[in-house]
Amino acid sequence: MVAILLINTGKILGKHKGYPFYTIGQRKGLEIALGKPAFVTKIDPDNNTVTLGDEADLEQNKMLVGKLNLIKYGNITPGMEATTKIRYKDKGCLSNLYPENGAIRVHFYDPVKGIAPGQSAVFYEDDDVIGVG
Repeated sequence: MVAILLINTGKILGKHKGYPFYTIGQRKGLEIALGKPAFVTKIDPDNNTVTLGDEADLEQNKMLVGKLNLIKYGNITPGMEATTKIRYKDKGCLSNLYPENGAIRVHFYDPVKGIAPGQSAVFYEDDDVIGVG
């Protein structure tokens, strides 16, 4: 199926040109009119489905980060506080880190927009890099 879904209803809105042409948070070039701004909120490569929603649907308060490279410490203490950046020019958001089966579960104090699979995350303690994933 090559479908664009609306997040709140699951309704199929139309067809798309293939999931690789879309990114989480994308608003332009969706080639669909809903009468209000729509954003890509989820991409499911297994089903070739792109899900759209409102800007608020991009906000999340947790994520799981794998492929870790710890730099400052040999391990992460559960609940360790860090500033986590999910984009190069991101100012970062205060979070708590929790080790989980070789990965880190990040709980943000405030919701962040546009967390996407394959994106890098960098954990800071003041100006020191704790690790990346």
